[in-house]
Amino acid sequence: MGDAPTIRGALVVRNTALNFAGYIIPLLVGLATIPYVIRGLGQEGFGVLSIAWVLLGYFGLFDLGLGRATTKFVAECLGRGEEDRLPGLVWTSLGYQLIFGSVGTLLVAAFVPALTGRILKIPPALIPETRLSFYLLAFSLPIVLATTALRSVLESAQRFDLVNYVKVPANVSVFLLPAIAIALGLHLPGIILLLILSRFCATVAYLWLCFRVFPALARGFSVDSRMLRPLLAYGGWVTVSGVISPLLVNVDRFVIGGMVSMAAVGYYTAPAEIAIRFSIFPASLVLTLFPAFSTLDARGAKEKLERLYALSVKFLLLTLGPALILLIVFARDIVRLWLGNDFAAKSTLVIQILAVGVLLNSLAFIPYALIQGLGRPDVTAKFHLLELPLYVALVWVLVKSMGISGAALAWTLRLGLDALLLFGAAWRLKLASLRAFAENGLLRSSVAVSVFAFALVVALPAGSALLSQAALTLLLLSLFAVGTWSFVLDSRDRSFLTETAGQFFCALRESQRLS
Repeated sequence: MGDAPTIRGALVVRNTALNFAGYIIPLLVGLATIPYVIRGLGQEGFGVLSIAWVLLGYFGLFDLGLGRATTKFVAECLGRGEEDRLPGLVWTSLGYQLIFGSVGTLLVAAFVPALTGRILKIPPALIPETRLSFYLLAFSLPIVLATTALRSVLESAQRFDLVNYVKVPANVSVFLLPAIAIALGLHLPGIILLLILSRFCATVAYLWLCFRVFPALARGFSVDSRMLRPLLAYGGWVTVSGVISPLLVNVDRFVIGGMVSMAAVGYYTAPAEIAIRFSIFPASLVLTLFPAFSTLDARGAKEKLERLYALSVKFLLLTLGPALILLIVFARDIVRLWLGNDFAAKSTLVIQILAVGVLLNSLAFIPYALIQGLGRPDVTAKFHLLELPLYVALVWVLVKSMGISGAALAWTLRLGLDALLLFGAAWRLKLASLRAFAENGLLRSSVAVSVFAFALVVALPAGSALLSQAALTLLLLSLFAVGTWSFVLDSRDRSFLTETAGQFFCALRESQRLS
């Protein structure tokens, strides 16, 4: 059986680096292939493909929260040394997810005619291909849920090295396979079929790795219906968030497609990927933190848990904050170089607004993982229930009045409310104290990032050459780094960074083999 993981700084850094590589490698492939895919499919065809990507990610809601629950309960079993419970827990979760996936296939397939015929403004010539593509997606649902279930088992054991051996090629295929299919003369249904085959291969690979980490799983298959109740009791609230959260993230694209055009979806989606993909680092961190919080809570290590929580917020602000500020300042140049002047004219403001939302959302990832990791998924679910009607009304009004920029503004405003609620809940529920933030210098970090933003906006001369702007930006970044090291970080922070830097780069070198 797998050994219980020891939650320490080096392990968190190593796993975060691996997860970061697991996100950044597909991102680089996407940046290279999306312009080619847009040219091959056209604006409308790419809009349909972007909706298909959304649906493929949204299918996870049909597991009724069992994937997240599996991660939590397996992590707790490992933390308490109760490895004998794992086979029944894992196979029960996987078996019921396959059942739920089959039911979900029927529901999604029944919804396809309405989606393609009435809800989305799809050109008539493209409707047959779109309908067939969405039917194929519906029949892939059990595969998607099985992939999630098996990956959750490996994540709970902190085996993110093995997870990324599979996840990187699978995520790369999301962007690479459409480009290959277009080069081969295939249309949307062919692209979707290739994506489904890629998911099936990932499922088989995860199953084999689970057998390696937990050999007892391969010695017998058993489903214990008694374990379903605690899984669903936790997963039920996770399901509420699982249903609403992707909708909160992606409803703007459906509203744009319904109120404006599928071409506008393309103008919104492609450049928005730049801003939204900045969340890959916090997402990499949270993948590690969720099982770590569960394990530390099971062991009663309250002080270590609070420090891990506070440091995660602090270092995330210090690293992601300056990066997103740079994105806001240089948004027009970035979009113009990547997608051309037409996209730069229509999408620059979208990216700038979304960048603010990404920062708020990224910081909120930490209390979200803490609240769910410590067994209160009902709190996050209730927040999402509160936010959904407010957000739908807001995005509808702002898209009608401002177009795609209004969609970006509605998205960012909703994320600001969400972050406020999550940080407040973590404090009110006494899962983490404000004292932890004060002791770990979060206020100094906030001031440092604000000063950097102010200096960048004031110092960069309007209309100056891009090269001179880059040189001045590099100087300000250097001053920010020196000032942060000298005045923001304390001795424990500097010691931690020095000790774990080697672990980080070792993990990145290890992750190069994944590509």
